[in-house]
Amino acid sequence: MVNNLTAETRIGVALGSGSARGWAHIGVLQELLALGIQPHVIAGTSVGALVGAWSARGHLDEAEKWVRCLSRRDVLRYMALSCASGLLEGKRLMDFYRNNVGDIDIQDLPMPYAAVATNLTTGQEVWLRKGSLLDAVRASISLPGLFKPVLQGKHWLVDGGLVNPVPVNVCRAMGANVVIAVNLNGDLIGRNRNPRPIESTDDPGWWERISSVWSRNGQYGIAEKAAALPTGPGFVDVLASSINIMQDRITRSRMAGDPPEIVISPRLHHLELLDYARGAEAIEEGRAAVQRMRSLIVHVLGYHDEHEPEAGEVDIKVE
Repeated sequence: MVNNLTAETRIGVALGSGSARGWAHIGVLQELLALGIQPHVIAGTSVGALVGAWSARGHLDEAEKWVRCLSRRDVLRYMALSCASGLLEGKRLMDFYRNNVGDIDIQDLPMPYAAVATNLTTGQEVWLRKGSLLDAVRASISLPGLFKPVLQGKHWLVDGGLVNPVPVNVCRAMGANVVIAVNLNGDLIGRNRNPRPIESTDDPGWWERISSVWSRNGQYGIAEKAAALPTGPGFVDVLASSINIMQDRITRSRMAGDPPEIVISPRLHHLELLDYARGAEAIEEGRAAVQRMRSLIVHVLGYHDEHEPEAGEVDIKVE
């Protein structure tokens, strides 16, 4: 670990995958900035790539306002159902951002940025570090079975969480020698979820309609046998639990081989896969997660809470 910053210290933030839990990244990044910690490089996987793109462009505050106002009806409208190779299209979300904010080439960003995707044919990890920022994000968030894959050249790309849920190594490859990893999946396995009741202003049946596209409680429409069979999980529950198990195991393995200097783990096991309308509580938990790790952050980065460096040290906020 690095106990004292020098002028050569480069801080990288690795933002992990986690679907709706990813709004916590906004709170994490804002709280780090409040502590005077300005990342030099950002790498993100899936929703981490989306929030990382906002941060790299300097749009984090605007993103927070938008996320806090999202309703379940908004989420359904932005995603749009698809009957092709993914349950949700995702194009409307990208078009919304493109029309309201605009796109940019990754190489024109004010800091090094990378989005992680997976080559669906070869299984190789793909680092998207040039070209359209929004196209890179769209590829990185393409969770199999949920979002349609993205064609890049001759290859179909899907969610980077299949191979690298928390891209610590990508930050190091971009020059970071102190990595802050944000792991959204550390508290999921073995926990019983306790979803919050749907607000009266939202459509109460949207989640059920999505879940029933493939099956109804795992019975696949066999009505005459439903009474005799035990009730099983629906399609989305099976998908979400499988993804959680996979990404938890991969994350543990990869971070054991390349441990970050700091791990921030928001506690969001109660959020569903598509609970994007619960952004406010995810953001606040992201802030709280940073505060829980404050003493370690101070120790690793070697600074005072008042941001007054001692003699021989430099302020950690390096532009």
